[in-house]
Amino acid sequence: MSSPFDVLAESYETTWSATPEGRGQRGEVWKVIDTLFRPGDRILDLGCGIGDDALHLREKGVGAYAVDSSQEMVKIACARGVDAEWRWIEDLTALPGGFSGALSNFGALNCIQHLEPVAQQLGRLVVDRGYIALCVMGQFSWRETVRFLLERKPTKAARRWQGSAMWRGTVIRYWSSREMRRAFEGEFEFIKRTSIGQGDHQLYVFRRRVS
Repeated sequence: MSSPFDVLAESYETTWSATPEGRGQRGEVWKVIDTLFRPGDRILDLGCGIGDDALHLREKGVGAYAVDSSQEMVKIACARGVDAEWRWIEDLTALPGGFSGALSNFGALNCIQHLEPVAQQLGRLVVDRGYIALCVMGQFSWRETVRFLLERKPTKAARRWQGSAMWRGTVIRYWSSREMRRAFEGEFEFIKRTSIGQGDHQLYVFRRRVS
């Protein structure tokens, strides 16, 4: 099964990672996760893209096992030296446990339809008191709304408010804070939420409950 991100893989660095906005938002995320994961940790990177986060963590002495639903993204990540595998986030049952924590950056979880199964699998995969950092697109972004209104695109301006929208044949879910906390608090303790990119994304930090 192909991913809509396959066609974006080759240009992903120039259209997002290397742009001022992309670098800025990723830097905001790194500022948070650098306080969660320590040298010697090994974390699970869900929706790794071309491997930017895994490479950053490696510079900090943190190992990462990365998965992504886009085969083309995984090819690029592997070529950059990332330990990455083509795997859908909804299909984590074959992975062994023992991860120090987990990361999912820039909306990978917006591409799945149900959060609870992922939360349950992360509860199995992450050790007690291990952190997970989940960066998603929420149900409102004033910057996006204003931008599309100025471009006279009212439908796009309001697309997050309904909680879902279609993109390249894929249903994108815009998760509310309540939905995120409800899905993960069975296995994890909510720690904090940080606005990224002036509300473009929301970064949620949870800690694995002691089993």
